[in-house]
Amino acid sequence: MKLKIKDIVDMLQVSEKTVYRWIKENKIPCYKINHQYRFNISEINEWILSNKIELSSNLVNLDVFQNSNNLSRLLEKGGIITNIKGDTVNDVLAYAVEMINTPSTISKQELLSMVLSREELMPTAIGKGIAIPHPRNPIITDIKDASVSICTLENPVNFGALDGEPVHTLFIILASNPRMHLDVLSKISYLCQDEAFSVMLKKRQSKDNILDYVRIKEKEWIIKDFKNK
Repeated sequence: MKLKIKDIVDMLQVSEKTVYRWIKENKIPCYKINHQYRFNISEINEWILSNKIELSSNLVNLDVFQNSNNLSRLLEKGGIITNIKGDTVNDVLAYAVEMINTPSTISKQELLSMVLSREELMPTAIGKGIAIPHPRNPIITDIKDASVSICTLENPVNFGALDGEPVHTLFIILASNPRMHLDVLSKISYLCQDEAFSVMLKKRQSKDNILDYVRIKEKEWIIKDFKNK
């Protein structure tokens, strides 16, 4: 899928000036076709993971209580699954996919195949013991089926994270469209840079404690967005 400058502006909630600056500084993957810049959705998806701090600081400035990408609501739907078993990446992903709630429109086997393919392409570990496995492209069609599941591993597993830390927690994203996928991925990635939140995950805090913390952060994002307008 080839995206235009306008698509990137709409999806990432940044100005055209910012996108052109990223292009000039070679910070964003793009192609010049017939004197026009074009972007690949899968490459933009990978870019979020490798540029989580700068990119996420832009994406979280959204009205998170008024749109369907509200992270706390998606977490409420996906839930928190504990004691995911397995000693390898493939094993824990297979167990996690089997345990999470999935809509009837997709099969567990199809989802697992897409998640494993994505993991083989590039590890989804973002450091601090956290990974965000997901299909390269949205797999569901109905926005009502969207969810984010937190899965805590029974034993940490090496996902090939750059910081070398074994993964103890997974976030599995099921989004209904590319914009939603990028938005949610970025919010999670940004949130996981918060030291307090990372500690909560490592200590396996309760679902209520985690959801309460996410709601607090979402309110802070709205206040920050309001002050910046």
